[in-house]
Amino acid sequence: MKKILIAEDEEILRMLIADTLEDGDFEVDEAEDGEEALKLLEKKQFDLVILDYMMPGLTGLDVIRKIRGEQALNKEVKILMLSAKGQQNEQEEVLKAGADYFMVKPFSPLQLFEKVGKIVDEA
Repeated sequence: MKKILIAEDEEILRMLIADTLEDGDFEVDEAEDGEEALKLLEKKQFDLVILDYMMPGLTGLDVIRKIRGEQALNKEVKILMLSAKGQQNEQEEVLKAGADYFMVKPFSPLQLFEKVGKIVDEA
């Protein structure tokens, strides 16, 4: 069973994502901010991390930089960034920092489910 971590500060959206992925037989852990996500990453290996760009405290971009930069974290984990901002320069910044994929909000649960399925199949 593939393990996925969702870091999203909007509780309703986080629950929607988790419910969608759990229907697909994924093991899902949730974090309500970047700091909680990093703590979970220190304790457990994940196949995919889904990050919201704008979170209080550490942003999704901050979390990516820590995942890709620290020895203690899983550098091989796939990262999908979610953002309401779809500007090209933001996407380039996120991918340059180490995200593997970028998805613009809003999205349908089906779109997310299909994207996650493709990502974990590649892993």
